[in-house]
Amino acid sequence: MEFKAKEIAGILNGTVEGDPEVKISTFARIESGKPGAICFFANPKYEHYVYDCEASVIIVNDDFKPQKPVKATMIRVPNAYASVAALLDYVTARKRSYKRYRGRHVKRYLSTKIGRKVYVGSGSYLGRRAQIGDYTRICEQVYIGDDVRIGSKCIIYPGVKIYPGMVIGDNVIIHSNAVIGADGFGFAPLPDGTYKKIEHTGNVIIEDDVEIGANTTVDKSQMGSTIIHKGAKIDNLCQIAHNVEIGENTVMAAQTGVAGSTKIGNHCIIGGQVGIAGHLTIADNTTLAAQTGVISSVKTEGQVLFGSPALPHKQFLRAYAVFRRNGKE
Repeated sequence: MEFKAKEIAGILNGTVEGDPEVKISTFARIESGKPGAICFFANPKYEHYVYDCEASVIIVNDDFKPQKPVKATMIRVPNAYASVAALLDYVTARKRSYKRYRGRHVKRYLSTKIGRKVYVGSGSYLGRRAQIGDYTRICEQVYIGDDVRIGSKCIIYPGVKIYPGMVIGDNVIIHSNAVIGADGFGFAPLPDGTYKKIEHTGNVIIEDDVEIGANTTVDKSQMGSTIIHKGAKIDNLCQIAHNVEIGENTVMAAQTGVAGSTKIGNHCIIGGQVGIAGHLTIADNTTLAAQTGVISSVKTEGQVLFGSPALPHKQFLRAYAVFRRNGKE
């Protein structure tokens, strides 16, 4: 990868401030930028790095007003964070090869339908009547069960297990060792104190542009579907139980668990190690801080909740002040 500053500005619709001919060949964090690297500055607490940074180019917001001379060429854009994400996408797309490849020891059936220029890594299994869309990459040692449907331009990383009958849209990324479609935790207590397993006959539907982190599990529904709606992003080591729905463009950090039949709205932000009880509804645009425990439905949109059990932000801070005061008495 090698670009001139003026080429990057053209890609991002930005404005060059400095040498438009300077070349970059790698990305770097602003605190460790070196000549030939491009960095970005979006968080004010990192401003002191801007003035000492040795990177060749720094992407900054349009409204940034330097307090000292800046060594690097700056590219001004409306949103530096979004622009660097777009630039990474552009570079990755240029590097990506869509050559058709079939690895060694791949098991597939005549009824399996594979689209154009699909990559299938060695040791993978493609079930009966499975469908793989164009330009999708199935990495090594992936299991895809019977009747699975996977859309176009997906990436399924090594070790992923997708149970029979699951449905995955376009541009979906599933990271290593995720499990899509295991049975939910459903057991009926019997009079003798034992438990009878409740069979799960549904599936999982993952819509377009979703990303699922490594070692995350999404359970299939008892009846109907567990649904991850368009644009949702789920981190590593999360548990999504049966019949859950996660709304569009909701983001969920690592080690979060969502119990069965809960519906999470659109554009929610869920921090790490959050626990959400079952059969609840979480309103759109809700933010749940790290380690929040939700035991009742959130009906008002746009709230920020802290604590366990979850409380609105200001109420939590008042309660916490009381807890600390009483703890000292």
